[in-house]
Amino acid sequence: MKKRVFLIVLDSMGIGEMPDAATWGDEGSNTLGAIRRLSAFSCPNLARLGLFHIEGVGGGSGVPAASYARMREASAGKDTTVGHWEIAGLISKRPLPTYPNGFPDDLLAEFERRVGRGTLCNRPYSGTDVIRDYGEEHLRTGKLIIYTSADSVFQIAAHEDLIPVEELYRICEIARELLQGEHGVGRVIARPFEGSYPFSRTPRRHDYSLAPPADTVADLLLANGLDTISVGKIYDIFAGRGFSESHRTVSNDDGMKQTLQIAERDFEGLCFVNLVDFDAVYGHRNDVEGYARAMTLFDQQLGALLKKLRKDDLLLITADHGCDPSTPSTDHSREYTPLLIIGDSVKGGVDLGTRPTFADIGATVLDYLGISTQGVAGESLLPLIKRS
Repeated sequence: MKKRVFLIVLDSMGIGEMPDAATWGDEGSNTLGAIRRLSAFSCPNLARLGLFHIEGVGGGSGVPAASYARMREASAGKDTTVGHWEIAGLISKRPLPTYPNGFPDDLLAEFERRVGRGTLCNRPYSGTDVIRDYGEEHLRTGKLIIYTSADSVFQIAAHEDLIPVEELYRICEIARELLQGEHGVGRVIARPFEGSYPFSRTPRRHDYSLAPPADTVADLLLANGLDTISVGKIYDIFAGRGFSESHRTVSNDDGMKQTLQIAERDFEGLCFVNLVDFDAVYGHRNDVEGYARAMTLFDQQLGALLKKLRKDDLLLITADHGCDPSTPSTDHSREYTPLLIIGDSVKGGVDLGTRPTFADIGATVLDYLGISTQGVAGESLLPLIKRS
């Protein structure tokens, strides 16, 4: 029987502040804690697997069906790129550059020269607020809206009627070529929008990530002839490296529906899924109730996925950082993340404690699929949970 691994990242589903959270301005953050109190939150499948048994979460009862752990980020960061890289085996000791005061004038001047357009804004901003405040000036002048956040991102917003999406993508590719070395931000992000004031963003966002500095779990699996399937923005996060096929999504719901379809297929290797709405639609917009409802929908779809798992399948559910929607901040938060591992070949109910790095996840995936973990960051958890 072919072995299949499904690795699902609930983008931003943190489970409580890490010890150094105050250093990052995130003291008191707890994304799961913020949403679990609401009546809109109902996650019986996650509860049955063991989410509430994880150290520091609380509220679990009975014997969990999955083995479980609290994951600590070893990388210097709290963004999507370094979080996913660490899950896939790369620990980033130096943080990616951020721009709390906007990008340097000389950098923007060179960008403007290369794309042939001026720029607006150039400071940290909410993605919905920035098009509200600068959208009309953008349409009037033709200048690009450039903004950032607490993350290592260079975001370019443009109205689709003025700058077609394909042209915006080309502009982002130019920015990605420029933003290397000292200014090597984690992601350049195309943020197309449409309509009239106050405008609305379209689903045609596209991320242009910095290439990983070394081989990831996906690279190693692909090099060994295994299937590597990305769902959601996984392909973009890894700059397209290491994946045999890619499936773009427009929502969490779409991402899970595509994952359910993939679960019907015969493949051997990894299906790596990112569900970004938790972060982009709810966390960053401080929508506590929306986040809770989204988790409830995911839990329902998780129930459907669990029924499709085969004898030699392994399912891992985790997150890449926090984004507490109940705090004044609209940015990511430095939090522990959950890990749930379930499959016929592994034990349920094993408390794996607090792990020192997300990279234990990648090492576990490699080990399960028969690929050497020698030289890979992290330790496989299989020896602790494998059925004899």
